[in-house]
Amino acid sequence: MPPFTRSSSTLQSSVEGDGSGVDVEWSSMTVVQLKAQLKERGLPVSGVKSVLIERLDSMTTTTTTSKYFAKQPSSPSDVATKTKGKAAVKTPTKRKSPTKSKSPGKSPGKSPGKSPGRSPRRVRIEPGTLKPPANWEKIYSLVEELRADRSAPVDTDGGEALPERHLGEVVYRFQVLIALMLSSQTKDAVVGETMRILQGHGLTLENIHQTDHETLNGLIRKVGFHNNKTKYILQSCEIILSQHNGDIPPNADELMKLPGVGPKMAYIVENIAFDTASGIGVDTHMHRMFNDLKWVTSKTPEQTREQLEGWLPRDKWASINYIWVGFGQEVQQQKEKMLRKCVASSSPRDALGLVKKLGLDVKKEAKRFGLEDDVKSVI
Repeated sequence: MPPFTRSSSTLQSSVEGDGSGVDVEWSSMTVVQLKAQLKERGLPVSGVKSVLIERLDSMTTTTTTSKYFAKQPSSPSDVATKTKGKAAVKTPTKRKSPTKSKSPGKSPGKSPGKSPGRSPRRVRIEPGTLKPPANWEKIYSLVEELRADRSAPVDTDGGEALPERHLGEVVYRFQVLIALMLSSQTKDAVVGETMRILQGHGLTLENIHQTDHETLNGLIRKVGFHNNKTKYILQSCEIILSQHNGDIPPNADELMKLPGVGPKMAYIVENIAFDTASGIGVDTHMHRMFNDLKWVTSKTPEQTREQLEGWLPRDKWASINYIWVGFGQEVQQQKEKMLRKCVASSSPRDALGLVKKLGLDVKKEAKRFGLEDDVKSVI
């Protein structure tokens, strides 16, 4: 999807094999890379990919607290407990500052019942347990109206529009997966161009599996992180052939075990390929918009997904990504068209207020496109 803003769920590091030092999402890392990150932070490395990502997300929100606790000196009672039953070791004693005093029974910088350096476990939000934001249905319906013409980039070059259904359901599902794998950090127009190149080459599991790394990398060279995506695609082809009888995994949990496939990608593929919505696919653009609307208060797309699932009715889960990603694209990339649609909508004042809240400078763009009178007539 085309980038609007940079997400806070990215890690500043060099991608293996890329060496560019650019921002990389946790979800774009392999299980081995995620485990390495966890190991460096002294965190458990067991579990499937989604668990590792969630653990890293939890760590990022509590790193400051963990570092503070880890640096606090041990109290005399702690030292006594640790050395009980062992030979005493003489260490130089430090003079106590006459200006500082300690409260009895407390160690400096330590909270009762917590081990120093250990991050508290984040409590997972279960679907249907949160109170919906005020007036969300009115805003959601307005966005559905503004998206009714299906004229955003995602409508022609997204994961639902590009795959070749006439080649059969198995090939269609494989192409859905490939389109989503290519889409990370890449504009839809580039994804569409690349998908059509691959379709000309022969975009079937068997043919891509037999394509060598250099050739495949050349075919997808225009997408972001093409070196890693080439590796992930070829590895995924091998896994699909050997473990899934030539068809892509049938659910999000299994899809997330494929290299380079995170929660967002897995839920969208599951929805398009199998008409199932076990979760909401949230990208960085949705993450930004829903925070702007105060529908969530989150630091990462994964936290946004969890909070949305906490209150959004399940019958909206399948369509929310497609509707809102396209809406965001039009607000950011097709400003004149969006202004005209807002003015012509059933609630023009509300529509203009909504796009303004999402970053469109209504007055500036109305003047630029000669729509000042139209906008003033409805405000």
